[in-house]
Amino acid sequence: MPDAAIALERVTKVFAGAARAVDDVSLAIAEGEFFSLLGPSGCGKTTTLRMIAGFEAPDAGRVRERGQDITALPPEARNMGMVFQNYALFPHRTVAENVAFGLRMRNIPKPDIAARVRQALAMVRLEGLEDRRPAELSGGQQQRVALARAIVINPTVLLCDEPLGALDKKLRQAMQFELRELHRRLGLTLVYVTHDQEEALTMSDRIAVMTAGRIAQIGAPREIYDRPASRFVADFIGDTNILDGEPREGGLALPGGWVSPVASLPEGVRSIALRPEQVRLTAAGAGLVDATVEEVNFLGGSLLLKLGLPAGVALLARVGRDADPSLTSPGSRAGITWRAEDPVPLADA
Repeated sequence: MPDAAIALERVTKVFAGAARAVDDVSLAIAEGEFFSLLGPSGCGKTTTLRMIAGFEAPDAGRVRERGQDITALPPEARNMGMVFQNYALFPHRTVAENVAFGLRMRNIPKPDIAARVRQALAMVRLEGLEDRRPAELSGGQQQRVALARAIVINPTVLLCDEPLGALDKKLRQAMQFELRELHRRLGLTLVYVTHDQEEALTMSDRIAVMTAGRIAQIGAPREIYDRPASRFVADFIGDTNILDGEPREGGLALPGGWVSPVASLPEGVRSIALRPEQVRLTAAGAGLVDATVEEVNFLGGSLLLKLGLPAGVALLARVGRDADPSLTSPGSRAGITWRAEDPVPLADA
């Protein structure tokens, strides 16, 4: 971990009267990396971020920046910018005054402040709005002001706590592209907290999936999506089918008397995860087992089908919008199949 931009070494945080918010967490974030902490509400991701920022002190463990122990340093002594979900802008101050706040606290000369504020506002495309107040701005513009205020101090690390959570979906997607582009241009290390799986998969270089104060898996987005390390990760990241059965030669015997092929099934494993897009439809009688189409959800570019299998098992399948209607209409019968390498064995079922 000595070369990491940020490293947590067995960090634990316990709040009075509550379970461990963060429980023995270790991770290393590389210089210039876009690293996301992803998980459901209450999993410990924001507390982890606040310990990196210095707003919370760990009860055990160490926080390091580029090898230096910063565990006891106050927030103002850490060269980190912070962006909050609620923006935390001063309503009575102009855009320029909000952005300049951190520079004034650092006693930067006034001429330098003005130049750096102009530069930061240009980076987030807010030129010409210097004299407006937050109430005169849209949600997206307010978020850009918060970003400008965080980057104007030239931080080595940018910390973002659910920064796009208050935006509508279309604006949220636009801001995802802008934040990713800003990260590339500035080249700084970015630690990003979100509960939105799609957002983390879209934006991150690597993701730490958290649950109950611990890290369930760390990896690149494709690795976490394609090869989840646990039942929790498989179920939390995207749409997933989790099928439980009994090991058989060449696969897993499932309720209803049929067998799913599995390329490699470790001893004792009785569950597999399968993504809906890996399920293929074919003519009835020509697949692994026949299914009945119970529900069809139109998603624009694709259809999400709920399939009824033997023994009351349900399965999701995602197919193209132009798929054969005789196999994808409510009430129709179809065979289903998939490749043996598609299912992921889940050892912690």
